[in-house]
Amino acid sequence: MSNKKQIHLNGFIQNSPSPHSTGLWKHEKDEGRKHNSLNYWAETAKVLERGKFDAVFIADVLGTYSVYGNSHDAAIRHAVQLPAHDPLLIISAMAQVTEHIGFAPTVSATYAQPYALARQLSTLDHLTKGRIAWNVVTSYLESEAINLGLSGRLPKRQRYDRADEFLEVVYKLWEHSWEDDAVVHDRAKDTFADPEKVHAINHHGEFFNVPGIHLTEPSPQRTPVLFQAGASPRGRDFAAKHAEGVFTKGHSLEAQRNYSQDLRKRVVEQGRNADSVRIFPMVLPIVGSTEEEAYEKYEDLKNHVSYEGTAAMLSGHTGIDFSKYDPDQYIEDIETEAVQGNLDMYTKDPNKKWTLREAIQNHGLGNGTAKFIGTPEQIADRIQEWATEGDVDGFNIAQSYSLETFREFVDHVVPELQKRGIYRKEYTGKTLRENLFDTDSARLPANHPAKRISTLVK
Repeated sequence: MSNKKQIHLNGFIQNSPSPHSTGLWKHEKDEGRKHNSLNYWAETAKVLERGKFDAVFIADVLGTYSVYGNSHDAAIRHAVQLPAHDPLLIISAMAQVTEHIGFAPTVSATYAQPYALARQLSTLDHLTKGRIAWNVVTSYLESEAINLGLSGRLPKRQRYDRADEFLEVVYKLWEHSWEDDAVVHDRAKDTFADPEKVHAINHHGEFFNVPGIHLTEPSPQRTPVLFQAGASPRGRDFAAKHAEGVFTKGHSLEAQRNYSQDLRKRVVEQGRNADSVRIFPMVLPIVGSTEEEAYEKYEDLKNHVSYEGTAAMLSGHTGIDFSKYDPDQYIEDIETEAVQGNLDMYTKDPNKKWTLREAIQNHGLGNGTAKFIGTPEQIADRIQEWATEGDVDGFNIAQSYSLETFREFVDHVVPELQKRGIYRKEYTGKTLRENLFDTDSARLPANHPAKRISTLVK
């Protein structure tokens, strides 16, 4: 391995036609309409593994983007993360055709139940031989709350309080219910597992009562690799306490540097090492054989973006109904109960005042994330610049047209990163945690809060 900082990459997907570039399903190169087939996901995983990516990062929402015009019509018409298929069910198929790449599905701690989710993720960690992560989110769409039986979305503080306790429960199940040597397979004594070494967790809290044992014996990683994407101060504290990988969106290097600095400070305050969290900004690559060709491609992609669909997405992301706004008015700084980061991106930009129209055009490709446009060499330059000056560990690579964006990146940009000695040529670990941290341990480190609650378990 080179002593230069090593870049880590995830492929950013969602089980939906063109989830992060609204309207790009129409592009002749886009294959996202095949999202309902196993072959499409198998091919996606194989392409990303060929590019030595750490993980397939699977975004998800459980509701519709229906803030815009108080209706889901625009979301339906323009495939705004709709149809929204399940993120967990495609993982076994992707694991079957790959050996190394990990899988990081998004599951909301706002609506799932810890006892059941712990079993699902442990099962997947077994089936993938230790390649599972969990992107822990709290849910912000009003439509999710209402369809899951609540009167409305939970306030942000309560969402995070519930998520904190949710993690406490799954940590007890994953880390402390079954001892490492509980499974004995002793035929002579007719004993599959030793009940003395399997413990009830007796959890009684504000949001959850889970008295029992974990339903699954310890998987290779026990606890999946934990991703989080908090942007608000409360979200950042949550990430600093629990996360091993943090997914973020910064549309400028300066914004990204400030975020990284702030997050690492919070991580240290939680009694962890500053580098015990990997920071992954999302970035949309647009690759050309010349700079001119890349920018021509960028213009072509922008022409495929759906204005109304993106307005519906931005309304859902921010909780603000932009159908009531004049497209040419400036967006003001507002506190939102939805995703603060998606609003701050436009309202707190030190370099520019954004009109709604500009924000929507920007948000339509890669959800408004940074775009690295140019030749493979130029994109590699930007990746290096962000890694060093922005203090990030890697990137979540988003797509404009689905699958072909990944192929172009893997075929043209990855070899350039490898040539510079800043990106692996082969996987070195067996599990996702080993590959992500260049370590030989599949388990959480001792200073993680999951390890520190053991005394609470009887």
